[in-house]
Amino acid sequence: MRLTLRVWRQPDAHAPGAMVTYPLDGISEDMSFLEMLDTLNEELILRGDEPVAFDHDCREGICGACGVVINGDAHGPERTTTCQLHMRHFTDGDTIDVEPWRAGAFPVVKDLVVDRSAFDRIIGSGGYITAPTGAAPEAHATPVPKPDADSAFEHAECIGCGACVAACPNGSAMLFTSAKINHLNVLPQGAPERETRVLDMVATMDEEGFGGCTLAGECATACPKGIPLPSIAAMNKEWLRAARRTTR
Repeated sequence: MRLTLRVWRQPDAHAPGAMVTYPLDGISEDMSFLEMLDTLNEELILRGDEPVAFDHDCREGICGACGVVINGDAHGPERTTTCQLHMRHFTDGDTIDVEPWRAGAFPVVKDLVVDRSAFDRIIGSGGYITAPTGAAPEAHATPVPKPDADSAFEHAECIGCGACVAACPNGSAMLFTSAKINHLNVLPQGAPERETRVLDMVATMDEEGFGGCTLAGECATACPKGIPLPSIAAMNKEWLRAARRTTR
């Protein structure tokens, strides 16, 4: 497979960036998208050029590190992570644009690498539970209704890749934040911090400079783990409940 890649190159956070064109040949349709970028970097290194910087870790669709925008879509044309996207979804002769996440709260570090530490600070402000340390508790000591358990598991699938922010026309982190809040708030283990969690995490999200949500729905469409759009409504309900109780 012969391709033309147009890749965003930016030496650091303070320097201007630009799209740079690279012809690439000999790409197998069985390669993952990241393996294709590895092939490009091997050629650049052999030529003595600077390789393209991009984030990756597990390459199994679990860690969420590998997100890039491909032809205008977060993670590319399939609903999966960039590392699990394969070149069989492209055709010989294609021109492929590869860019970093575009959001004010995700500044570019270099090339396709962005700083997503804003997510860490949101989680750090409330994405935890209070639990005694020591031996593991008996598994059935705290019964959890199955609908609540199913909801918690659904929201816990969020891998924090940032596709929701990149896809949102407003650069909003509402889907990410709602997933991290809801997967704890529906469980009895998360009850002690239920109100402070939602108030503090939403406040931190706003402080980090993410945009407001207008329910465009692009976030849920791009999410590789299928976090549902109603998750945002559930978080808003939790926030209103907590705000009313703290102002009484």
